[in-house]
Amino acid sequence: MIPVSPDGAAAIPADVLIVEDDPIIAIDFEDRLLGFGVINVRTVGSVAQALNAITTRAPDFALLDVELIREKSFAIAERLAALEIPFVFVTGYGAETSIPAQFATRPRLQKPCSSDALEAALQARGA
Repeated sequence: MIPVSPDGAAAIPADVLIVEDDPIIAIDFEDRLLGFGVINVRTVGSVAQALNAITTRAPDFALLDVELIREKSFAIAERLAALEIPFVFVTGYGAETSIPAQFATRPRLQKPCSSDALEAALQARGA
């Protein structure tokens, strides 16, 4: 559950799952998320690892790299959507990345993304 600040606005999620196969990008995301006030950041690099992490402890929010090494992150997106956990797709391939119709309205961040865009996505919770 995402905590609410005293003024009624949603606070930064406490637990964020990063699904990213590039360790440099994952570290960059982790550093920035911690700088925004996220308490716990978990990073995984595959669909199987992500599904296991979600089963072990559901995150408050997730960043999903669309194109992992030999797979795409849509099975993770399906699990998160079923659990009503907000997420944002992250891609370095731009508009040409094919996203299934059920996720077409989900927000995307273009890699590399600015800290402002990342923080805005985190605060908007994938809405």
